[in-house]
Amino acid sequence: MVVDPEYAPVNGGKRSQRPQRTHREVADALRARIKSGELSPGQRMPTQARLAEEFGVERGTVRQALRVLRSERLLTDASKGAPATVAVDPGSAPTGPGAPPQPTTVALAPRVAAAFAAERVEIDAVCLTAISLTLAIGAPLRQIHAGRLKPAKVDVRVLLPSRDIDLAFPVAVEDRGDDHAVHERWLSMRNAQGQVLQHNLLALRATHGIDVRVSFRALPFTPPVKLYLLNGTEALFAYYTLARSEAQIDQENFQTYDAQGVRSVLFGFGQGAGMRDATFVEQSHLWFNALWETISSELVLTN
Repeated sequence: MVVDPEYAPVNGGKRSQRPQRTHREVADALRARIKSGELSPGQRMPTQARLAEEFGVERGTVRQALRVLRSERLLTDASKGAPATVAVDPGSAPTGPGAPPQPTTVALAPRVAAAFAAERVEIDAVCLTAISLTLAIGAPLRQIHAGRLKPAKVDVRVLLPSRDIDLAFPVAVEDRGDDHAVHERWLSMRNAQGQVLQHNLLALRATHGIDVRVSFRALPFTPPVKLYLLNGTEALFAYYTLARSEAQIDQENFQTYDAQGVRSVLFGFGQGAGMRDATFVEQSHLWFNALWETISSELVLTN
């Protein structure tokens, strides 16, 4: 069973509370499913009532999200209460190396799915939390469970910030002792997303006999960028751009400076796309391995 990362329990308790999603966040999540093939061309979307329940939002928020996707020509007939239908040719823009930069929610899932078509899957990631990677891996996991994919080996390594450092972000806007609450919220998210990623991948051992290894190491700094390295041949790179936002923690609102990681624009580089791309992929691997083998430390996914 694949655990939904958005509803992962934190600290062994009930699912963590989070501010109600905006229509753009709902659109981002649905767009990722369309791009990854989880929602296939011609397939009817779940009803608005079901989507509202899944995302924990009002139906009006779902309707706004569907309008966004219809404006992007990803959906058709999204009106009058009838379930929308995925367009026959949803998002024909390329997503491989050399393609125009796209948001993480659009670009990462299809590239990860393509990586899982290999006999041996190798994924290295540097990120603030593992949420984007966890979401992206959902589609190939479902294809494995459906019998359409079966890699022989999956090796995933993830570098995340250490729990013991003062993060550059997310942080409270005003220094009123709020940073502890903001830090603890980030730490709970880091651990929950990592646990879901680990659980979903390791489950492949028992269900499909796939040799799986998932490893985490802790960085002594806040990464200003996110990087995904796929099968030694592809690198996806994005800047963490900060913005002022509001976070709700224990029913209290906090003004924070945080990065919108799932919306960060990914730039793709591939070994077969010329010398410049090949060099970037090679140097990215050298950088990742150097961090992994030198200044990173053991990471335990608990608070």
